[in-house]
Amino acid sequence: MAVDGLKLDVYDADQAKAILEDLVAVYIEIYDEPADAFHGEDRYRRQINGHMTLPGWKLVTGTVGNELVGYAYGFPLSSDRWWAGLLTPVPAGFTEEDGQRTFAISELMVRESWRRQGIARALHDELLGNREESRATLLADPKNVPAQAAYASWGWRTVAQLRPTGTTPPPTTSSSSHSASRPPDRERLLDG
Repeated sequence: MAVDGLKLDVYDADQAKAILEDLVAVYIEIYDEPADAFHGEDRYRRQINGHMTLPGWKLVTGTVGNELVGYAYGFPLSSDRWWAGLLTPVPAGFTEEDGQRTFAISELMVRESWRRQGIARALHDELLGNREESRATLLADPKNVPAQAAYASWGWRTVAQLRPTGTTPPPTTSSSSHSASRPPDRERLLDG
């Protein structure tokens, strides 16, 4: 169960522009390390700004009082670009996307002092709730044991390894799917 006082808000891309600096600040707090270009601020700004232009982009924030404690965002996949860098074989047709088949969770993050209180699960469930896509996907570092355990407990399963293009060193990733009575079938790709 999520922390008392947790408020979840849903934004589209236009609405999220007003809190973009807050989103970047949380990302930097969690990920930014001077020696890590992949998780650096400049790359993340390019990523989130690019993602916000995609049709169906959705953001869920979690706040307690006036503090942004975490957020998750994603979008329907309209091309197979997401699947570039697969390291393991997948069934024929697995990577075919049409903007209605797969919802991709691009980011799910909670500030360290707020972790292990059900906030990530609440953000995840709100983001995936009432989705019409038949499956969902996310990328998760296989070395992030707490995240892997959480995803497994939420019904995600690893289906392939993927190395996102343009990453040095490449992170590792996961993907999954969901149905009408629960979130889409979840396929997790492990970054390789």
